[in-house]
Amino acid sequence: MQHIKFPLYVCLFTTIILSAQTKEITLEDIWKDGTFRTELMDVLHSMANGQQYSVLNFDRKTRSTFIDIYDYKTLKKVETLVSSENLEDIPYFTDYTFSKDEQKIILATKEEEIYRRSVLGNYYVYNVKDGSLDLISEEKIQEPTFSPDGKRVAFVEDNNLYVKDLNSGAIIQVTSDGEKNKIINGITDWVYEEEFAFVRAFDWNADSNKIAFIRFDETNVPEFSMDIYGTALYQTQRVFKYPKAGEANSEVSLHIFDLNTKETNKVKVDKEYEDFYMPRIKWTNNPDVLSAQYMNRHQNELDLWMINAITNTSNMVLAERDKAYVNVTDYLTFLKDNSFIWTSEKDGYNHIYHYDKKGNLINQVTKGNWEVTDYYGYNEKDNTIFYQSVENGSINRDVYSIKLNGRNKKRLTKSEGTNNASFSADFSFFINTFSSATTPPEYTLNSSESGNLIKSIKDNDKLAQTLSGYKTSKKEFSTILVNGSDLNMWMIKPANFDASKAYPLLMYQYSGPGSQKVVNQWNNSNDYWYQHLAQEGYIVVCVDGRGTGFKGADFKKVTQNELGKYEVEDQITAAKQLGALSYIDASRIGIWGWSFGGFMSSNCLFKGNEVFNMAIAVAPVSSWRFYDSIYTERFLGTPQENPSGYDENSPLNHVDKLKGDFLLVHGSSDDNVHLQNTMRLAEALIQADKQFDWAVYPDKNHRIYGGNTSLHLYKKMTSFIHEKLGDKIQNKEETKVNQVKIKG
Repeated sequence: MQHIKFPLYVCLFTTIILSAQTKEITLEDIWKDGTFRTELMDVLHSMANGQQYSVLNFDRKTRSTFIDIYDYKTLKKVETLVSSENLEDIPYFTDYTFSKDEQKIILATKEEEIYRRSVLGNYYVYNVKDGSLDLISEEKIQEPTFSPDGKRVAFVEDNNLYVKDLNSGAIIQVTSDGEKNKIINGITDWVYEEEFAFVRAFDWNADSNKIAFIRFDETNVPEFSMDIYGTALYQTQRVFKYPKAGEANSEVSLHIFDLNTKETNKVKVDKEYEDFYMPRIKWTNNPDVLSAQYMNRHQNELDLWMINAITNTSNMVLAERDKAYVNVTDYLTFLKDNSFIWTSEKDGYNHIYHYDKKGNLINQVTKGNWEVTDYYGYNEKDNTIFYQSVENGSINRDVYSIKLNGRNKKRLTKSEGTNNASFSADFSFFINTFSSATTPPEYTLNSSESGNLIKSIKDNDKLAQTLSGYKTSKKEFSTILVNGSDLNMWMIKPANFDASKAYPLLMYQYSGPGSQKVVNQWNNSNDYWYQHLAQEGYIVVCVDGRGTGFKGADFKKVTQNELGKYEVEDQITAAKQLGALSYIDASRIGIWGWSFGGFMSSNCLFKGNEVFNMAIAVAPVSSWRFYDSIYTERFLGTPQENPSGYDENSPLNHVDKLKGDFLLVHGSSDDNVHLQNTMRLAEALIQADKQFDWAVYPDKNHRIYGGNTSLHLYKKMTSFIHEKLGDKIQNKEETKVNQVKIKG
């Protein structure tokens, strides 16, 4: 039975819809000319005095970079602390990091991407007092990090950990066994970086005399190789360790280096672990006590250990357990008494908890059928925690304050949409970044006590004015009842929408566990593309099905052990219900997605061949057997344990059902979702005698970008949509050809 709720609220694409809207959004506007470029505040840092903040500014004319200091109260620039124009050795820098006393700054130059989060670069230490500049290492290095006293910098070079004394210039080599594709010290391996979302695997203690680090032994991890074609006569190969589902992971071990004795001790906790992960390490406020999180390979058990670096003894203070999986928290915060703040889904929603130093629960700080989505910090002066949540609706984000005892909760942000805060060091102020489907990002200074606006810092009025001259459509937020669940949805209709006509429908989704694509925030590049398609005569819809995030653990984890089953069912059912609407042509429904979304769009076209007649899959997973261990096993277990979960929902095993039109796209240098996925899917389609279109972008990674690449890709996808879904818009009553033609 069709059941679609009318919009809870309708978000206009711009704050004012003017009658002068005549221009049409072109693909060149989006991916070549930067017509809709959004103004941002880059690398915002709150100064220790709590009254000022710094921002990285860039002069496009001179190509110079600056660290400028601003006053919170007046928002006026106080000074330019560093200018690349005054630095002989650095024509520009792309990032900066202050020492704790803010008397030294690490400046990043010539950074080159390794994988998604990791970079190699040349890094200098700038002395604020005398303006001197010191190159940390002649070689390119990773993750240079000040000691808390600012006297040293630790960094990784060629998989080994080093410490440089900034006064004497002396360098201590902490490890010497680092070797590519074998041993890594202090930096994560590929799969940790991608799935546990961190690169720096070392940490200074509070007294600056000890460094804890993780050692990765990749020896037994299988290698993956990719051809790099470039411009040379012969291609080269990129070879790296990549543990696919069920294969060997790196063997990890925890070590503590003592700068006073120059000795390194291996940590051994009082529990035997086999095939385990160590997703986080962090020193407590006690300089001799290190915390470490240990997780089993199934990722449904997470233990928090306190390790005494003097006695090399350990104590497990917290044990999280879940039938599906336990989320790793980034919000572990130690208070002065070494009690700690922790986040967990143990009551069914992600919330904040307070434990004493022995792991005894003091209290649950936040409660309710909603999720905490970010943790900003704890103000010791008045025992206040600041956080972000979806209490005001799962597609919105607001900033809140609450006492450590769980009382006196305040909503600090007023506007409905997406709010994100950057607090001053003393928590007196916060800079709020707000956007919604109606409002491009605006930056305001607010009181952390009341949330009240103090001053506006920056807005994107120029962008709003630019858009006012273009034909744009409403983004309508609503919910749709599918397979017993209320699912969040947005819909974009043509600006000249006529309910008497029947329009082709393009659905977009991602659908990965815990993800969200229906969110009340400003546009990314794809949103402008959807506007382009709407002005060409399409209706574009996005539905977040079961398994997506911010609606509780049960909703998210229902897909456990069956990735691609319920998610595909929801998209197929939603498409049927949408196709029953009088203004949608059920004979012309397409779907597209990228990565997990490409896995989904492939399955939707194959399994839902009576509903979808076109799909685009970009960089898709075609079998979870080909994907990495940490991500895949978190949701499916190993292939050895759950073969049906891997195979029954693999697009490879449903190619015989293909009836519609299929476009398959991949980058040949995708280190994340390997080209192997597309090659195997293409071969399966060929052997099933199924025609399809495809494109491989040479030497492009998972994002498939660079130079003219994005424009080329979106031109290809747009042409495919026009050819397979477009043609002509039919009149629903007369079922005859309407004079309105879709371009292309």
